[in-house]
Amino acid sequence: MQTRKGQSIEDASMQMIEDEIGLHQYNEKEWPIVRRIIHSTADFDFADKNRIIFHKDAILSGMDALRKGSSIVVDVNGVIGGLNKQNLKDFGNKIICNISSPEIMELAKKEGKTRSQVSMRAAIADIEGGIVAIGNAPTALLEVIQMVKEGIVKPALIIGIPVGFICAAESKEELSKLEQVPFITNIGRKGGSSSASAIINAIFKLIRAESSS
Repeated sequence: MQTRKGQSIEDASMQMIEDEIGLHQYNEKEWPIVRRIIHSTADFDFADKNRIIFHKDAILSGMDALRKGSSIVVDVNGVIGGLNKQNLKDFGNKIICNISSPEIMELAKKEGKTRSQVSMRAAIADIEGGIVAIGNAPTALLEVIQMVKEGIVKPALIIGIPVGFICAAESKEELSKLEQVPFITNIGRKGGSSSASAIINAIFKLIRAESSS
């Protein structure tokens, strides 16, 4: 749980973001998510018009899945580190990260693929109806997109915001064209594990706000 001092610092940071950004184009459910990404990265570029792309059903579908206790499949442990553990406990969400599994490493070598690709294939059961959060590995995102296109899995939400130079921007562009499932992504090379976990934390916060209203 957040301490009183910690909460006051967070509140002051959020107010600073509000003051510096001013007017923006995001709606009342999108903006809390974008604002938390900015808070986690100190990068105000994320507030630029159309920098964060929301599928029309992304937020409601994500809220519904998390509220029901659906699994969250991530590409790297860094995403797990940024998640609010109280939310996971309260709603019963299981976190899946197979990237360091010896079996995944061996299979990746055998098939000539990245561990990220293989780890997503290994998590099909949890991806189905769950949430995928990718902040580091473009190959993981491309693999999930391919799985969706193959019709073998349909997640409630894909959060695809990998950072980097090789295929990062391209993988997010592919996600933005996906029609079969809701997604949240961004344009360009920026992103990262902290951004992916920030999106999940923000969706949980929307759920709690809705419950208390």
